[in-house]
Amino acid sequence: MNFPFMVSSFKVTFLGSGGSWPFPGRSLPAVVVQLDDFVCMFDCGEGTQKQIMKSGISFMKIDSIFISHFHGDHFLGILGLIQSMSFNGREKPLKVYGPPGAISVLTRAFNVGYYSLGFEILINEIPFGGKLQTEFFTIETIKADHPVPAISYKLTETDLIKIDPEKVKKLGIESNKIEKLRDLGELNINGRIVKLEEVSAGIRRGRVLVYSGDTRPNKEMINFARGADVLIHETTTDSSLEPKVNEFGHSSSRQAAEIAKEAEVKSFYLYHYSPRIDDPEVLLREARGIFQNSFLSKELLSFDVAKGETIYQNL
Repeated sequence: MNFPFMVSSFKVTFLGSGGSWPFPGRSLPAVVVQLDDFVCMFDCGEGTQKQIMKSGISFMKIDSIFISHFHGDHFLGILGLIQSMSFNGREKPLKVYGPPGAISVLTRAFNVGYYSLGFEILINEIPFGGKLQTEFFTIETIKADHPVPAISYKLTETDLIKIDPEKVKKLGIESNKIEKLRDLGELNINGRIVKLEEVSAGIRRGRVLVYSGDTRPNKEMINFARGADVLIHETTTDSSLEPKVNEFGHSSSRQAAEIAKEAEVKSFYLYHYSPRIDDPEVLLREARGIFQNSFLSKELLSFDVAKGETIYQNL
């Protein structure tokens, strides 16, 4: 049984909240997630690197970028970003993930213009319903309902086995052996095999963030986002424009709030506002009439996701 170390800090920063084209005070889609020192990003619209510099986040530390689909407002910012990384001496590979077709689209995009790249870009296609496991989190996907190949992402932090200090003391386990015990599940302590469950104080559930990308209302999203700490779901317009917004593969604030309510998420952030929406407060009022824990995403808004509850159960 392997339970990697749970991160202590889970921070979300909105770099852009608009869609289609830039709007004064509203940049295009890009969300940064920081898990301690690990930095990843969901989508990378035009102007993203400028927003990163405003945020104080180091673009050189970005490890992975997850693209939801290849409409320009969701990925064109990556072209300038990788060149800035190279100009600043990056050597660490950059991992870029996207839906089927990502390798073809991004390979062509990265060959636009003249520049020297000082690091490797690892392009990966994630199939619909695919899964990616890392040390600190799991990425899962579902197919979004959009006119082009598009995916929604779920990032789930790895669960943590909490250690009871009194049990550790009673068994005479040295503090420098605790993480090894947590990792291996059992350890020889003074000639006796000690199992992890003997020192457990319960399991702290990993935090969950779901990023919809562009999509019509998708019933599959309800189970996909079930109980998530944070749901970032596109809300292109209010419900008065639903027929037109659905026709083009998007959701209204009413429709997204209904999904948040049925999925029983802890918080729902409205996102991807149409340039035709002058005041997103209209969208928020509509959403809160359905799901109270609705919030507006805003440029450079940053927040910490609270630690998950501890579940007391046998391992």
